[in-house]
Amino acid sequence: MKRQNKNNTWIHVAAGTGLLLGTALALAGEAASDAPADAASETIAPAIPSVTVTATRRSASLQSVPIAVSVVDGEQLERANRTAIDTVVQEIPSATFRQQGGNKDSTIFVRGIGTISTSPGVEPTVSTVVDGVVYARPGQATLDLLDIERIEVLRGPQGTLFGKNASSGVLNVVSRAPSAQPGGFADVSWYGGNEKRVRAGVTGSLKPGVVRASIVAAYADYDGNVDNVHAGGGGSGNRVNGYERKGTRARVDITPNADTDISLIADWLKANASPAQTAYGQSSAAFADALAPVVAGPENRQVNADLAPGVDDVNKGLSAQVNWRNAGYTFTSITAVRDWNNAQNTSVNAVGNSEEVTRVTAAYPASRDIGSVDFRQVSQELRVASPRVDVAGHAVDYVAGLYYLHGKDAEVYRRIVTTAAAVNSGRADYGVTNDSYAAFGEGTLALGADWRAILGARWTRDELSYHHARTSTQTAAFSGVQPGTQSSGETAKNGWSGRLGLQRDLGANANAYVTVSRGYKGPAYNVFFNMLPRDTNALEPETSNSVEAGFKAAAFNRRLTVNLAAFHTDYDNYQANFYDTVAGAVVTRLINAGKVSTRGVEADIAARPTPQLTLNAALAYIDARIDDFKCPAAAAASCTLNGKTLPFSPKFKTYLRANYAVPLPNGLQADVNADYTYQTKTQFDLFQSPLAVQGAYGIVNAAVELSSGDGGWRVALVGKNLADRSYATNLIVNTGYVNRTVPRDDRRYVGITARKEF
Repeated sequence: MKRQNKNNTWIHVAAGTGLLLGTALALAGEAASDAPADAASETIAPAIPSVTVTATRRSASLQSVPIAVSVVDGEQLERANRTAIDTVVQEIPSATFRQQGGNKDSTIFVRGIGTISTSPGVEPTVSTVVDGVVYARPGQATLDLLDIERIEVLRGPQGTLFGKNASSGVLNVVSRAPSAQPGGFADVSWYGGNEKRVRAGVTGSLKPGVVRASIVAAYADYDGNVDNVHAGGGGSGNRVNGYERKGTRARVDITPNADTDISLIADWLKANASPAQTAYGQSSAAFADALAPVVAGPENRQVNADLAPGVDDVNKGLSAQVNWRNAGYTFTSITAVRDWNNAQNTSVNAVGNSEEVTRVTAAYPASRDIGSVDFRQVSQELRVASPRVDVAGHAVDYVAGLYYLHGKDAEVYRRIVTTAAAVNSGRADYGVTNDSYAAFGEGTLALGADWRAILGARWTRDELSYHHARTSTQTAAFSGVQPGTQSSGETAKNGWSGRLGLQRDLGANANAYVTVSRGYKGPAYNVFFNMLPRDTNALEPETSNSVEAGFKAAAFNRRLTVNLAAFHTDYDNYQANFYDTVAGAVVTRLINAGKVSTRGVEADIAARPTPQLTLNAALAYIDARIDDFKCPAAAAASCTLNGKTLPFSPKFKTYLRANYAVPLPNGLQADVNADYTYQTKTQFDLFQSPLAVQGAYGIVNAAVELSSGDGGWRVALVGKNLADRSYATNLIVNTGYVNRTVPRDDRRYVGITARKEF
């Protein structure tokens, strides 16, 4: 109770401070708007463009929605060589990304909360939504950003409008709509390390006023930034940790009449990657000898792998959205089908030995993992949006709807273990089927000229089943493989999520809000290769309760915008992996780990003091911690975790950016921009290993661009990680050694980009 009182006091103080600052800015904005305006002042300091978002399932100004939202421009991401989700989070202080091996093992965290599991029977905590379609599996979200208009990151529980797997937040990706005017573009880029990207697209009307279409295609590849010193070890030039991606996205917008819009979207993306983890540290002489000639160290970028790691991935989908307007109401249908096929060929051997008998030791037998995922989802959403509350005669507006998702997963996983005496193996065939049904609605009630009330709720029913069968060449457990077993199970749960709040206008250019939200994440099964009978029980749903206070303002004729948020969220039945001992071996197992919480303050600030200079700052202070950890009896690590930090959650993170535009003769323009990302130390291990801590670091990037005044062409020189700061995006602690996930910008590199529009 004492901690709860302290947290409540803390969030009230933070919210009050934000409100005082916001009120001052609002008054300044009112004063600026009341002052006499002249043409010269407007020319000197143009307004910051208004940003439209769909965070409330309808288009609205970013400054008006009572939700903490970060918005990243698609063109800005492309210019900065941030073309995948793992790099996008560098611009969003409240978000982090975990990568370990292939995209099956990837996770997005928002406000310190995310789900770490490869099981197909567990949902993500952060939902990824692309053009209105929810992606059911975390691995589907590791997409290449082909033709993005913007990415909205909704922070905090968003279950009311976005569903059960949004208990921590939503990554809402919005692609560009086709243009009515004919046009196209081609852009190319080359970066150090032989990273190349080519992208081209065309757009225009197929039938003026009725049919518009666009198609974009992209190809990118990168050799990698980790050297494989093994002779014949594979990779491009014996380099790994690279990728090859190719894909296309087509969209057709049809307007058969003034009241109807239809959008048809098809996308296909194929990716091949060679993810590598390097030896970061070691305390075992036997490990050091087996690793040779590679030497473990914080900046080690070498492996000694006889087979290069490989992950092949295909994501594809079709969707159709129909909007029909009648008497001020908009009726929407979104129908989608998506397939995800993933194949992995990796090794869990600590020194990169997949099959070589000559390198086998008793401590490090050769091992090779071969796995495949085939997943299909079908979804249907129906919703209605009423006329807006500010329309004459309407004191209430709302969005309501129905949602259904069917997902079916089939996986095969093999592990081959080679020792000096024999070759043994195990194989598991398993899969999960889930059906989710939901009814939802959220409304806004005008309580006068300045006050609005927000009320929303969502009912969800989850039906989940699994099957699992493992065979083994041995009747007893051996290195990394448990004996044969077979099981199946099913469960069904009903859950509620919702939101209640108040919003007040503090003048023409500012508003404040307070909301109370409940999030819901459905039941889960821990289905994986080494699944045992003890894992057959379904996990209980994870729930969250959140309080958020926010303030949004524009001042000085929109030359300054400030968005602030303070929050506190409690999670119960938190679904997390812990270390367990099974037949003498340490494994990870998904459990309901108990209670965790997160609290913090966030700020997004944009300023344009002169026509040439634009400044952006995003900051987040987040304290995500374990409150009451439920420790199983067979845990293989200390469970004295209460009060400890959650993994992948730095307490402070900031993103700063400045752009200065210089008009040149002959209609040309030069832009000089720089950005800086800083974060405090990060613990990567739930069990608080001191070896899994990445110290505080900052990354500096910069670019110089030359473009035509009409936007017809652009050339840029880009520098990444100019201070040459090596860091880790994940540290994995094992007995006697630590492995590091090496990010793309682990070292300084430069590149050049060019774009031509026509």
